Amino acid sequence: MPVDLSERRGPVGGLFPAPASAREWEKYRLSDEQVEFFREHGYLSGIRVLSDEQVCALREELSGLMNPSHAGRRLFYEYHANESIDPSRVLFHALGAWRVSAGFHDLLWHPAFTVAASQLLGGAAVRFWHDQLFCKPARHGGVVAWHQDYSYWTRTTPLAHLTCWIALDDATRENGCVHYVPGSQRWPDLPVTGLTGEMHAVEAVLSDEQKRQFCPIAAELKAGEAAFHHPRTIHGSYANDTERPRRATVINVFRDGVCSNSDAPLLEGVPVIPKGARMGGRFFPLLFDPGIAS
Repeated sequence: MPVDLSERRGPVGGLFPAPASAREWEKYRLSDEQVEFFREHGYLSGIRVLSDEQVCALREELSGLMNPSHAGRRLFYEYHANESIDPSRVLFHALGAWRVSAGFHDLLWHPAFTVAASQLLGGAAVRFWHDQLFCKPARHGGVVAWHQDYSYWTRTTPLAHLTCWIALDDATRENGCVHYVPGSQRWPDLPVTGLTGEMHAVEAVLSDEQKRQFCPIAAELKAGEAAFHHPRTIHGSYANDTERPRRATVINVFRDGVCSNSDAPLLEGVPVIPKGARMGGRFFPLLFDPGIAS
């Protein structure tokens, strides 16, 4: 029986060494210009968070996790060997790898991620929400339709969330990199129109003004680079028809102090946090307090 790594606070291995001094922490900080770009456009891409060695280690762990007979499958909150609605396409999508795999568990505490996340959350302490794996195989990888993350996350409040999308392969226009609609973080919450079906289904719920502002930008990334985005920023990714896979891992976090907005389980198999109670405990650990980096 696999060990449930949600029982372990902090890294369990040595893949992501912790900084030993204030100077080492400082090298992970975003520039003021990068933070301002994020605030203006709702996303920030091209941030190097993984070394080549770390990318290789996570790819190796991922190859095992994508096997539906993996012994740790029961620990995932969701596990879709293929979530694509199009039968000719494949989109592997799973939530909860941090509970199963040491590398994906320890990635949550990686300073190259946590320091930037804190800055983009206004200098706040960073608490974990959930992780995701999105994998598009070569030649028939499926789409992720245009959507806002927070449309799916209103069971937590207030809106003080952040997503970090990390490329485990080079992500290009040809193989289905993420595209963002700059400025859409200022739009209100939109109805859910589906994650893996019709790419442009969201257009049915957009106003004429939003349609005029709908000018997507491709966030092409090298393996090991990341893109951060606001929870209301419209984003999506097209199909992969190339001869190589497009694999990624995603970390979703929020500012410490966000509360449950539901009396139902927030993730499959996770104990209820009553509506109005602060998020925390074993499944929503604190990842970073900016005080430790000074």
